[in-house]
Amino acid sequence: MVYIPLKANGAQSTLYDIASMLHAVRSVDVILVLGVSGCIFLPFLRIFSKKKIIVNIDGLEWRRHKWGRVAKWFLKLSEKVSVNYADVVVTDNQAIKEYVKSEYNKDSVLIAYGGDHVLIPSHENKNSTEKFVPPFDKYAIKVCRVEPENNVHVVLEGFSQMNDFPLVIVGNWDASEYGKQLREKYDGVSNIKLIDPVYDRGVLYNLRSNAQLYIHGHSAGGTNPSLVEAMCFGLPVIAFDVQYNRETTQNRSLFFKDRGSLIEALNHLDQAEISEVGAAMKETAMELYTWKKITGEYASYFE
Repeated sequence: MVYIPLKANGAQSTLYDIASMLHAVRSVDVILVLGVSGCIFLPFLRIFSKKKIIVNIDGLEWRRHKWGRVAKWFLKLSEKVSVNYADVVVTDNQAIKEYVKSEYNKDSVLIAYGGDHVLIPSHENKNSTEKFVPPFDKYAIKVCRVEPENNVHVVLEGFSQMNDFPLVIVGNWDASEYGKQLREKYDGVSNIKLIDPVYDRGVLYNLRSNAQLYIHGHSAGGTNPSLVEAMCFGLPVIAFDVQYNRETTQNRSLFFKDRGSLIEALNHLDQAEISEVGAAMKETAMELYTWKKITGEYASYFE
């Protein structure tokens, strides 16, 4: 691994990707680019290198609400360049694969993400793992970036009216005004526990393995890693009703569209349905989202 002295996110991400490509092109056989922000450089890279280039466009970044008009324009342009200059375009979700075909008339390779790495608790953090105490005896969990497109406000509104159904949300509450306002509003609600980002793999393992239900509010992107990871635990999933989530769960999870439908889904859950949906999530994850399968698919295109 080589670390570039730039930030991989935010305004510097494009320069970070370009610097990484320039470093890699001197020493590798295949360049794998994850995300499109630096792909504006691919035409220039093609001038002095014949190395195979594989790009995972990683969702439709330009559609995210957090970007302004100029950023959206730039990301859409970078997406177009990536599709036209890559030897292999990887899409992580069937809905995005169909988008690439209809938007650019280009075929892409469908490769999602593995999630079974989360089933092994970290030995590096053994002490903190042993001290972990679940915040409730039974609870639903959500792990995400605290952004409007992840419908955190909808989930919190719904659970705040379900006093007998605890919820734990792990997220970056202090990263935006949106998150700060939600924390101020819901931090004192008795059945809701807001937790700052967890980087201790052992604690995160215990948080998810002790949960009874996973709430997935993401409405943008493609196949989301946090959803795949929850499915690997065999957690029953209630997901926001968009095509990306239906494709990821193979239409086998439960779905909600707003606060009312979330409350309705929670009210009508019984133990038999929880067990059935959890088993379906586990089965789907072990069939589609193991790292052995995913890395094998990437390796076939490297060769």
